[in-house]
Amino acid sequence: MESSEIHERLNNRRFIVANNTQGLSGNGTVFHYLVDGGAITGTYHGGRIRMGSQVGRVTGSNTIELLYHCLTTEDEILAGWSRGEIGQDHHGRTTLHFVWGWLSGATGGASLVTSSLSTS
Repeated sequence: MESSEIHERLNNRRFIVANNTQGLSGNGTVFHYLVDGGAITGTYHGGRIRMGSQVGRVTGSNTIELLYHCLTTEDEILAGWSRGEIGQDHHGRTTLHFVWGWLSGATGGASLVTSSLSTS
């Protein structure tokens, strides 16, 4: 997967969480990504996340890394990091498999995010 393919799979696309048992984001959380060359920005909200944003970069043919921060519905401010691998499920939907952690020292985990929402 080349950078242009990452752009095609992520840019202006929305994703929902398919599996994240250890994190705050869940099936009610929507992620929206924008890609400009090798730079990635994004926003997310829903579930226990009131609002959040991300900034990152393309790191390989099918990998990305992100820094993120959010305000939770309990008014907590949290920040973390993630490294993701872009793939495709058996339905042809783009998937993002992340390993992530909190910058505050709390433990992290792994999650699966699937594109199932249209652009815009």
